[in-house]
Amino acid sequence: MIVYIGIDDTDNKTSRGTGHLARKIAEHLSANYHLEGITRHQLLFDPRVPYTAKNSCAAIILKSQNEPNLYDLFRHVENLMMADFQQGSDPGLCVTSYVPDSIIDFGNKVKKDLVSQTEARGLAEKHKILLTGLGGTQDGVIGALAAVGLVHSGNDGRYVQIGQIREISGLQPFQTIINAGVKQIRTMENDPITEGLIQADKLRPARRESQPILYVNYDNGYWLPQKLD
Repeated sequence: MIVYIGIDDTDNKTSRGTGHLARKIAEHLSANYHLEGITRHQLLFDPRVPYTAKNSCAAIILKSQNEPNLYDLFRHVENLMMADFQQGSDPGLCVTSYVPDSIIDFGNKVKKDLVSQTEARGLAEKHKILLTGLGGTQDGVIGALAAVGLVHSGNDGRYVQIGQIREISGLQPFQTIINAGVKQIRTMENDPITEGLIQADKLRPARRESQPILYVNYDNGYWLPQKLD
């Protein structure tokens, strides 16, 4: 079973970021779940939105061999987040294994328009999805729900953690990138790449077709990764 955890608005202007917290949470859960990846999703970047840096949210993708107790998982992650609460933040948390099309539509809407907590909470209640605010204004419930919709869509955002991508750097051959967890390497025109050197510093493959795909441009004798939202 695949389980999604969405978090948002967990930081302030001087603290660690939401992506860092997502990796910390995933590490805590690794004893009982296989980490399929952690993704970053860009939401509406607009001065009317009270974001900390760039208004992005994070999703953790877990795989369980057995059907987990989602409520227990929800409370466990809630405790982890509260133990690392940052003053001035407005955290939101969402945990679900069920993501209907209306939640995907909601995620896409949050990328383009202003959305209210009322709409997020109403959708979560309608579909019996676990969603809560954990402090401050609780505006993070919007991004947390959007995160699970966007990651489940399979065609949004980029991976901040998958396999061993954070453990390699410098110019690396094609096979090393694949062995690190990237499923495919493509040009921006969607042509497959199967050889050559790739700059591996801070790899952030896109989530497309529900898998990590690294898009690259050729520059000065090697392939240069591109970050896509």
